[in-house]
Amino acid sequence: MPPYTPLLTHLLTYGDCRQLRGWPDYIKLGFGPEHAPELIRMALDEDLHWADSESLEVWAPIHAWRTLAQLRAEAAGEPLLALLQRIDDGGDDWVGEELPRVYGLIGPAAIPVLARYLANPQHGLWARVAACGGLSEIGQQHPDSRSECVAGITHQLEHYGEQDPTLNAFLFSRLLDLKAVESAPVIERAFAADAIDPTVAGDWEDAQVELGLKAKRSTPRPDYLSKQLGFDRHEFLNMLKRAAPQKPASSGDPRLLNWQPAQTAPATSRKRRRRKKS
Repeated sequence: MPPYTPLLTHLLTYGDCRQLRGWPDYIKLGFGPEHAPELIRMALDEDLHWADSESLEVWAPIHAWRTLAQLRAEAAGEPLLALLQRIDDGGDDWVGEELPRVYGLIGPAAIPVLARYLANPQHGLWARVAACGGLSEIGQQHPDSRSECVAGITHQLEHYGEQDPTLNAFLFSRLLDLKAVESAPVIERAFAADAIDPTVAGDWEDAQVELGLKAKRSTPRPDYLSKQLGFDRHEFLNMLKRAAPQKPASSGDPRLLNWQPAQTAPATSRKRRRRKKS
């Protein structure tokens, strides 16, 4: 594989994305549309994706796809789809969380490729969830394309009987993000068929409230998560709370004013597991 040009080489040592606040302005580094082909190559570079997790090179693909997003590089729409399977195959949560945003910035030109990807059952569950997220982001950021995005997601939800209830739940959730009241009949049918996992974004009553079809719930909201787990999660959380160290009695020491029990350290690996939504 040929070496990267000097400007792209700069991204190989640009920094650990965990230490950056938000996305840098990559355009200020001198990137333009002419760099899109090489940025696509870097975003897909398997050697970089599997570089030493303590190196800076392992972050270069993320810098590359962020740069493509800021360039609104329509040519990147289809090639970047190859990254989505990394979510299912390797638990790559960076792809799962950032690619929908990337597609939101690339814009309406990416709608057809995302819709085709979403419709293909050969792709992994979480890859398809991310493709749906890309459609939702485009619809939210480009109001003129909202109807097209809603139609694409709704069309996929119409296949609820053939699909994983988790996928259906994320399709439903993205339609809520788009305030897709026009999709209510399909959503209602999917819930009536018990084809949507309600632990993701709620049930049909929640949907009606969210879409403005009802002012409020007419029944208490079931604890679907406890039902799925097989035990009362509230009692479990209370048990953990009772077992946690108690706050020391105040002695006037200002160091104790903000005392909290020790928390588990967050994951820090570039290749950490994808954070699944519940």
